Amino acid sequence: MILAPVIDRDKKLLGMLHLLTTDSDTVFDSDDLGFVLAVAEILAESLRNLSVRGKLDRSLRRSQKQIKALREQLGDKVQIVGQSDAVRQIIEQVSMAAPTGATVLVRGESGVGKELVASAIHYASGRANGPLVCLNCAALSPSLLESELFGHEKGAFTGATDRKAGKFESADGGTLMLDEIGEMDLDLQAKLLRVLEGHPFERVGGHQPIKVDVRVVAATNRDLQAMVGEGKFRQDLFYRLHVVEILVPPLRDRGKDIVLLAEHFLAGFNEKMGRRINAITPAAQSILLDYPWPGNIRELRNVIERAVVLNATESIDTKHLLLTPAAVGGSAPAAAASDSPVETSLADLEKAHIERVLRHTEGNKSRAASILGIERSTLDRKLKRFAKDGTTW
Repeated sequence: MILAPVIDRDKKLLGMLHLLTTDSDTVFDSDDLGFVLAVAEILAESLRNLSVRGKLDRSLRRSQKQIKALREQLGDKVQIVGQSDAVRQIIEQVSMAAPTGATVLVRGESGVGKELVASAIHYASGRANGPLVCLNCAALSPSLLESELFGHEKGAFTGATDRKAGKFESADGGTLMLDEIGEMDLDLQAKLLRVLEGHPFERVGGHQPIKVDVRVVAATNRDLQAMVGEGKFRQDLFYRLHVVEILVPPLRDRGKDIVLLAEHFLAGFNEKMGRRINAITPAAQSILLDYPWPGNIRELRNVIERAVVLNATESIDTKHLLLTPAAVGGSAPAAAASDSPVETSLADLEKAHIERVLRHTEGNKSRAASILGIERSTLDRKLKRFAKDGTTW
């Protein structure tokens, strides 16, 4: 019998190689022992390689899971979709501004993707490996906003049971996005200006100076320059924030980007919900392009999500698109009224508007009722009443 240890290069015992013979005429000699020891050595190296490969495979699977999780967390935050001149200009401005470290002011209507631009600036900069922290200045009272920005010490105010680091500390080495900067209180604006100028700050209720390395990207849907003239925004802070300005256009001014974005959202919701909706019909695309999108990209995303959720077919058609009745009903009648004589009755205005919406939907009454914000049966009753007056539909 030969019993040989299987030991790897790190002197770790992996097992034993057992060789036994029951033939009384066979006697193991030193050559057999040398052969078995050589086999044990080769086996040890093979087992070690398998172990290393297994660890690499497991590490790769963990990395893939982490990448997938990060992608899900980021979602669409760093992907600017579009081919319009406006989008090309934004991408060019981001690529030029990101590496410089300059303060950036992002302006645009609500829902146009200002946070997306701020994220793109962060991930295209040398701070990409640092944190990206976002704070909405309109969501908090002045005192709470100060605490969120600069942190507070234990006992600084009622409810402050522990010390808390602020957003500036959390964003150290990275980027801090201040959304709706125009809503910030004037006193807090002064404190923010000092930090932007490189001065240290103190937590609320504290006395220890804190200095951080943070790049600030501010965003607003308001005209800060006009607010400066009204005394509602500090002029010195405006100039400090206005080093680089990026204007994000409303969705209605981006042309065929609307369809590209809709298809982008469709692909994302297909993957997320396990659906197989392959296309958006030409008729549906036409409606998307004609709609004014008061809620911009945020509204478009919600419209496509609903169209995917409540859709059992393989394409998105006009009947699947539910646009905001308030937006359509709020803008169209005003236009109709401005083109009509003041003596026109409400009944005639209603009739003209319904006729306009039906032309827009190419006679699709269900779609028209959705835009008008009424039930299909209500629309049918109105059409019957109009028919009695001699109007044909």
